[in-house]
Amino acid sequence: MATHNNQSLLRKLPSISDLLATETVQDWLKEYPRELVTHCLRDAVDGLRGQILADAGGRCGAMHVAPEYVLEQARLLLLERTMPHIRGAINATGIILHTGLGRAAWPAGVVESMTEELKGYVTLAIDKETGERLDRDLQIEYILTEMTGAEAATVVNNNAGATLLALAALAAEREVIVSRGQLIEIGGAFRLPEVMELSRARMVEVGMTNRTHPRDYERAITGETAAILRAHPSNFRVVGFTAEVPAEKLAELAHARGIIFIDDLGAGALVDLARFGLPREPMVRESLAAGADIVLFSADKLIGASQGGIIVGKKDSIARIRKHPLYRALRADKTCLMALERTLMLFRDPELLAREHPLYRMLSTSQEELHQRAEALTAAIRDAAPGVTAEVIDGVGYLGSGSLPMEALPTKVVALTAPGMKAGELARRLRLDEACVCARIEQERVLLDVRTMRDDEVEKAAGAVGRVVV
Repeated sequence: MATHNNQSLLRKLPSISDLLATETVQDWLKEYPRELVTHCLRDAVDGLRGQILADAGGRCGAMHVAPEYVLEQARLLLLERTMPHIRGAINATGIILHTGLGRAAWPAGVVESMTEELKGYVTLAIDKETGERLDRDLQIEYILTEMTGAEAATVVNNNAGATLLALAALAAEREVIVSRGQLIEIGGAFRLPEVMELSRARMVEVGMTNRTHPRDYERAITGETAAILRAHPSNFRVVGFTAEVPAEKLAELAHARGIIFIDDLGAGALVDLARFGLPREPMVRESLAAGADIVLFSADKLIGASQGGIIVGKKDSIARIRKHPLYRALRADKTCLMALERTLMLFRDPELLAREHPLYRMLSTSQEELHQRAEALTAAIRDAAPGVTAEVIDGVGYLGSGSLPMEALPTKVVALTAPGMKAGELARRLRLDEACVCARIEQERVLLDVRTMRDDEVEKAAGAVGRVVV
C-alpha cells in the first residue's frame, strides 16, 4: 500500500495537459509529432507513478514530481525513440568481423560511391541496351566470374540461404553425401543436417568425426546420390589424429559416378591470407580449379561487403538454381548488390585492397602503428578523464565470424580502470554513450583494442570515457 507521503506525491504529479502547455513541450512539438510527444509524457508520468508506489523507503521526494524532472524523463524517452537503434559504433573489441557490429566495415570509397546514387533510382534489374527487365544478379555476374574463374554466378541474401537453395535446386528428393566431421552448427543455430532436411535432400553421413577417407565416399554412392557436399568447419577445428579428403579427390569421385561436387567454403577467400601473416584459407578459385561444380561462400566475411551468399560454378547448375522458387524468396536487394560489386573491384589491385579495404587494412597494420595509436588513445583519455587509469599493454584479437577461429592476432590495447566503478559498469556506460564504444573486459579491466579502431576514432573514444566517468 502507498504511504501517506506517497499519496501526497502522487497527487502532485503534473497532468499531461499541463505538461503539453509548457514552453519546453511546445518547442518539442515544432520538431516531433504530437502523438509521439504525448506518449513520451504519459510514459514518463506512469514510470514515476510506479516508482512512487513501489517506494517503501521514502527515497522519492518533491523533486521527483516537479514538472522539470518529469519533462527531463520525457525528454530522455523522446531521444531514445527518435534515435535509430542501428547506428554507428566504435569497435574496440579487437574482433575484426564482429557479427554484433555488422561484421565487416565497408570501404569508405564504396559507401561514398553509393550515397548519391541511392537517393534516386538505380539500374538494379534493367538492361540498359534494350530497356527490358533482367535478373538482378546478372548485373554483377561479370565480376564474380572474373574474380573466381567460374562459368556463372548468382547471389542470395546470405550463405545459409545459398546452401539451402543449392541443395533444394540440385538435390531435392535425392541423397547428398557429407563427412561426419563437417556436420556443423554455426551462429544462430544454423545446423547443416536441419538445412539438408529443409531442402528435401537426404543426407548420407560418412566417415568419422576426425577421419574420413575416399573409400567412405565411394561406398556411399548409389543410384540415388545427387551430390557430394564438403562443408567448411568455419568456427571450429578438429586437430590431432585427423584425415580429410581434398577437393580434387572429391571432384574426381563425384564426376566418375556422374554426380556433382558442392563445396561450401563458408568465409570464401579471394586472396591468399598468407600475405597478411595468417594461415591459408581455401580459396574460391582453387576450389573451382580442383573441379567443384558449385562453390558457396559469404559476401560479408573475407570479401568484407554486404551480407550475402554467393554461388559460383557451372552454367547448367547455376541456371537450375535461378529457376528454383526459393531463388526469389532469397534474392539480394539493391544495397547488397551495389556494395558487393564495388567492393569486389578493390580485389583487382592488391595494393589498393590493403590500403582502402578496412578488413585488409586492419590485417596489414604493423605493431608499430598499433603502438602509436594506443599511445595516442592513452594520452587523449588522460586528458579527458584524469581520474581514469589508462595504460598500453599487449593483447590479442581475432578475425571473427567463424573465420580462422584459432588464429590470434597480436595487438595493442589500452587497459582502463575507473575509481569506484566496476569494469562491467564502465563497459556498459561506454556502449550507451553517444559514441557507442564497444570494448571487452579482462581481469576486471576494460580493454580498448586499437586494431579495430580508426585514427579518427581515438578522440571520440576518449571523449566517451570522459563523459561516462563524471
